[in-house]
Amino acid sequence: MRILIDECVPRNLKRSLPFHECLTVQEAGLAGKQNGDLLAMAEGKFDVFLTLDKGLRYQQNLTGRTIAILLVRAKSNDIDDILPHIPQCLDALNKIRPGEVVVIGDAA
Repeated sequence: MRILIDECVPRNLKRSLPFHECLTVQEAGLAGKQNGDLLAMAEGKFDVFLTLDKGLRYQQNLTGRTIAILLVRAKSNDIDDILPHIPQCLDALNKIRPGEVVVIGDAA
């Protein structure tokens, strides 16, 4: 699974996803792109966009897209608040389909 990790997610989260090919937005050369452009440019290169951006699922229409979004609802973007959600993320990555938005966690 090829995963693009959003700018709002700590870069060291990649270590928690060792069985997947992960690049940060910065590493992929997509830093500073708006969400719609970012998803369009990531399509075909990545299977999943991993983000903490709670509004993204309401801002983007994924109908017909080949990329999926994995949204982690953590208390903050601190790695210690995200790590408890990794088991659910790994499970979701095994089931996620193109064009889907899967939400993990329940933080407001």
